[in-house]
Amino acid sequence: MAKAAILDRIDQALGNERLRRAVRKATDTFRGGRARVISDFDWEAMREKARALRAHTIEHLDYYLEQLAARVRENGGHVHFAENASQAVEIVRRIAAHHGVRSVAKSKSMISEEIHLNEVLEADGIEVYETDLGEYIIQLARETPSHIIGPALHKSREDIAELFSKLEGRPLSSDTPTLTQVARRRLREVFLKADMGITGCNFAVAETGSIVIVTNEGNGRMVTSLPRVQVTLMGMERIVPRLEDLDLLLAMLTRSATGQRTTSYVSIVSGPRKEGERDGPEAFHLVIVDNMRSSILGGEFQEALNCIRCGACLNICPVYRQIGGHAYGWVYSGPIGAVLTPLYKGIEEWGEVAQASSLCGACYDVCPVKIPLHDMLVGIRRASVETGKSKALERLAFRAFGFVMSRPGMYRAALKIGRLAQAPFVRKGRFRAAPPPLSSWLSHRSLPSLPKRSFREIWAKGIDDEPGDRRGTS
Repeated sequence: MAKAAILDRIDQALGNERLRRAVRKATDTFRGGRARVISDFDWEAMREKARALRAHTIEHLDYYLEQLAARVRENGGHVHFAENASQAVEIVRRIAAHHGVRSVAKSKSMISEEIHLNEVLEADGIEVYETDLGEYIIQLARETPSHIIGPALHKSREDIAELFSKLEGRPLSSDTPTLTQVARRRLREVFLKADMGITGCNFAVAETGSIVIVTNEGNGRMVTSLPRVQVTLMGMERIVPRLEDLDLLLAMLTRSATGQRTTSYVSIVSGPRKEGERDGPEAFHLVIVDNMRSSILGGEFQEALNCIRCGACLNICPVYRQIGGHAYGWVYSGPIGAVLTPLYKGIEEWGEVAQASSLCGACYDVCPVKIPLHDMLVGIRRASVETGKSKALERLAFRAFGFVMSRPGMYRAALKIGRLAQAPFVRKGRFRAAPPPLSSWLSHRSLPSLPKRSFREIWAKGIDDEPGDRRGTS
């Protein structure tokens, strides 16, 4: 991915005020909800427990995957391991062909977006319907998710009304009841006619062979109970050792994601329909997908696999909140996306996405499993430079910066020169214009000017000489 591509996407997002308002409103709602519910218990102690649990699981991932596969088979299900996206897609195609599938109902699945499953099934002549409302909206818009939890949070009600009006062939009001009625009517038909249900996987329980799906709309239960065939796509890291471990991670997930103490529906599926049961699939298939995850094991970025896909880092990130998810260029966005995308798709081509961060560390502060994303973003940037993709002028600039900053005398001289050079561009203590590359920065941001005196200069002269000193005496 060329650097210009991400800059173009960022400029486009910054110029879309309706998108920015929608993103800020949605993330503010998520953040507000989280702040209200994390006081239920010692949040920091729970974060540490969750971090330790995820670290243990990833460290022993091979053992727990073998245990999971054995339990799923004992429950009457089928297990498939896919090394990459193309293998995962081909497995699902074979299952669909074997069962004569013509229609698919899907619940939310980020990994199906990751492997571009819908497009391939549609090319095979299979009708594919997203049943999560957010995913349904972006399917109609032919877009990728903008957020891990809220795929269509970048869409306003007016945007959605436009999409549904085209679908219905008549103008629709943008009020919530009207839009909800359209979605319910159309999706209920999908549930009843689908031959196959495809789901994602929030967690898989190794000791029981169970698949856990968390939703707020109930569509996950319809997808796992009505179609005669169920396929669950699972990233190989989405696993917990025991059923009792699920309690901790569900509490952290729902509070961090949507600010709920518990989500509306937590569905636990353990294989196909048993004798005497009235609903559930006749056949159950679990597709466990690697797709570059194993290449992260044992390295400096292994903790990225601890992610439970709550989206809290997106909601707090000052960059994501301004540009939304599509500017990141792939299905994962925000701080976790800026780490995962280069690791999954190649640092040489995608390392630039890690530049979309202020490195403020807010993502670490809210992460329920304490992933040091800010450190990883620096690591991705370093690895990107080591691939030789950075421009010669950029490398020269940073060498010059390091040379000056490591020599106090040159640093002080540079400050003096900078104060003189900035004069034509500064008004009331802030830059109003500047030559490139600062001009790009100023097109969307405010930048303070260099002060008349640095902190060191004030300190050297003595704080008593400063106006406004209010130190008391004792």
